[in-house]
Amino acid sequence: MKKIQIMMTALQANYKKLTLLFVGSLLLIAGAFANGVKSDNPDGIVGVWKTGEGTAMVRIYKNGDKYQGKIVWLKEPNDPETGKPKVDKNHPEDASKSRAILGLVNIWGFNYKGENVWDEGNIYDPKNGNTYSCTMKLQNNNSLEVRGYIGVSIIGRTDTWTRQVLR
Repeated sequence: MKKIQIMMTALQANYKKLTLLFVGSLLLIAGAFANGVKSDNPDGIVGVWKTGEGTAMVRIYKNGDKYQGKIVWLKEPNDPETGKPKVDKNHPEDASKSRAILGLVNIWGFNYKGENVWDEGNIYDPKNGNTYSCTMKLQNNNSLEVRGYIGVSIIGRTDTWTRQVLR
């Protein structure tokens, strides 16, 4: 009888451990799905994104083995001074100052590095005519951190873009 009690106590202890292990595993799996990001999806950034300020939308797409994006929507598409479509008037090269902002490729050269990070790219800001090194990190399926910087990534600015759903 005593042996049976000892065996029952051991089974109960193992049962509790197995239950905790099972529940813990379920919580980890649920947490991974709740985040909503595949851990290794190179095309995860493909789509249309609204900038943090909400003044533009950029369509990111794959071009060969790299990722780039172009401006596909502007909150204010026309220049208030001229009433005509906005042009790249702040670009440092005179030949580019008359090109339209709408349709402009403003991010390019990105390589997928794994773990939802795209790096080694550039971003052009038509507001000031400057080009910056850039890295992008997918936070979840609908949130993209875009970090432009000069030199090292520590010296820069991060903007959070929001995925737009096609209607």
